[in-house]
Amino acid sequence: MSTANGVSGTTKRDNSPPLTEIETAEILQSIRNSTTKPSSALPADLALSLDLHQQPRPTDESPDPASYYWDASTMAPLNAVSAAALARLRAYKPPPFPTWDRLPVSRRAAVLILLFADRRGDLRVVITMRAASLRNFSGHAAFPGGKADSLVESPYQIARREAWEEIGLPMDDAKIPKPFRIEPLCCLPCSLAKTELAVRPCVAFLHADDVPGKPKVMVDESMIPRLDAKEVAAVFSGPFHNFLKAKDEPREGETIPPGEWYDGYWNHWHSEPWRVHNFHVPVNNQKVTKPKIRDGGQAALADELEEEEDTIQRFLVWGLTGRMLVDAARIAYDEEPEFEHNDHYGDEAIIASLETKGRLPEKIRKEVGLEAIKDDIKDAKM
Repeated sequence: MSTANGVSGTTKRDNSPPLTEIETAEILQSIRNSTTKPSSALPADLALSLDLHQQPRPTDESPDPASYYWDASTMAPLNAVSAAALARLRAYKPPPFPTWDRLPVSRRAAVLILLFADRRGDLRVVITMRAASLRNFSGHAAFPGGKADSLVESPYQIARREAWEEIGLPMDDAKIPKPFRIEPLCCLPCSLAKTELAVRPCVAFLHADDVPGKPKVMVDESMIPRLDAKEVAAVFSGPFHNFLKAKDEPREGETIPPGEWYDGYWNHWHSEPWRVHNFHVPVNNQKVTKPKIRDGGQAALADELEEEEDTIQRFLVWGLTGRMLVDAARIAYDEEPEFEHNDHYGDEAIIASLETKGRLPEKIRKEVGLEAIKDDIKDAKM
């Protein structure tokens, strides 16, 4: 099926602007660096951000560098495909969106799409599960994020502040435990939440730098378990590239749990066709982080999650979160999904239209207690 605003298939994007010479050079350099030690001629900031080290290629390996995956016995944290994906994200610049500057603070929100590399050098993305949805495990998975506190906050500042409040990721980079560090990559076009907030996705990469004389530290084994799911019931991760696929991508050494990876349907959002993506993310092969200190319903639901860990093998990621994941993966991998989808990124045309019509005024918050205010803030997510 195809609509005026939707496309289907796995073809490479034909309507995207061609890469500049600088962007092309950066991507090619990223691929080269995934199999060779950065030379002294490589710019220091690029060598550091790619975080790649010497990795001899087996003699029987395919000559295609994008097919060479990192061997766990080496020190390279990224494979060639992931390095190129990060380079594309660094090079991406969203189109100007002056409507954001005219929006009142109560209509602004941002989320953090935090990527990291697993043992294979594949990218994974950090996702949270909202406590209110855990009772039937069919509800709201979300990125860390929420509303702006002031008009001077940048989207990235909003996303980092909310990530601290929700999952305990320090706002101050200096307080992130070594050898980890966060690199901002880009912002994506704004999407429109169901509560009619303009939500800006901010993409970042969580590095695990090498420490001379010490074994390589993996983010999913060492950093993610340190996070404290302070305002959510669980923190887990999903395979980033798989959000372009209609089925689970098999991974060596992992068991695919029963159930389907993807289903979706077309809906209408402000009279525009809007593809709803439902991803059923396996959690049977990973450590799901839960709150260290639990209060009220969050405690009961997190305890229920622990009791049912052996039977609950997939979390549902859908709605706005699913849409942002598809957008981010399309840009990162320069690849179109195997399923039907909107061909544009975000919902900025809808947001601009609503703002022009005066339908995005300052929200008046009802004073009905702290918990209700927290709930109102969390409504920024889907």
